[in-house]
Amino acid sequence: MKTMAIVLIIILAALASMPWLQRHLPSHWDPFKPLEVTDAPGPITRYKLQRLRNDPAACLSVLQRAREAGFISFTQPPAMKGACPLEKPIRIQRFARVTLSSSFLASCPLAVSSTMFVIQANQIALTSPLKSPLGRIEHVGSYACRNIYHRAQGRLSEHATADAWDITAFHLANGTRISVGRDWHRTGEASALLHRWFDSSCAWFGNALGPNYNAAHDSHFHLGMRGYMLCR
Repeated sequence: MKTMAIVLIIILAALASMPWLQRHLPSHWDPFKPLEVTDAPGPITRYKLQRLRNDPAACLSVLQRAREAGFISFTQPPAMKGACPLEKPIRIQRFARVTLSSSFLASCPLAVSSTMFVIQANQIALTSPLKSPLGRIEHVGSYACRNIYHRAQGRLSEHATADAWDITAFHLANGTRISVGRDWHRTGEASALLHRWFDSSCAWFGNALGPNYNAAHDSHFHLGMRGYMLCR
């Protein structure tokens, strides 16, 4: 009886504290609050990102709030038809002040994860020894109707559903250009920053593949939505 009484008291205390928790608990620790692109990485944020994959309306709502706050600029082009259809594609034009080598098509979940990655990448750049914000990202796109590794046979690549983004280089606002193909295997501050960016990407994407994975990724970061925190 004593044990049951203690359990009951704990349950009642938890229920009584719920209104306070809902008002004061940070978004990235509250599984009931909608995801915000400024949420810190962690298990709750990961859970929310996973949930968006099966909730297109909630995903678009996250993106629209992010656009209103100035974190991303995007349009919603018509659906893509053909062998690799995209029902509701997002065309990303820029991330706040971070420009792109070109706009690119993305699924909504990829657009949300990419926004969160760029926000964190900018913070990492500012706190690095180079102390300069992120200014521009070079990439080789996201959407491509093809099989994995361009093979004639095999499963479709994540790019066939606009669920992966390939980044080749970063530009800091001070003019420094940091290239995956050139700087990954070097030493120095630029290389260290590149490694920090890659490590941080693991929090936002289902898989992050870079030069250490295989020769096919020696020149870029492949940031995709399949899997769960596969980071190589």
